Amino acid sequence: METALTADFALVKALRGDALGILIYRKTARNFNPLMAAAGRVTIAEVEELVPTGELDSNFIHTPSVYVQRIIRGKHYEKRVERRTLKV
Repeated sequence: METALTADFALVKALRGDALGILIYRKTARNFNPLMAAAGRVTIAEVEELVPTGELDSNFIHTPSVYVQRIIRGKHYEKRVERRTLKV
């Protein structure tokens, strides 16, 4: 049987988070980010929107604050959307 992998640092990106470190992810980030947050000794979370403590709905929390040690609010996100253009 193999031992589990542990990382010194886990870097995750979340849609919303509060000052305690409770995180909500968007779309495919929900697949691996909660697992990586739990696997790292120190988890650093970058959030797009930092909300006041207690404002997040407890039914939609993906990562509890016990796994997050540092939280950073990111700025100037560039939301690129790919478009295919065809000439006729």
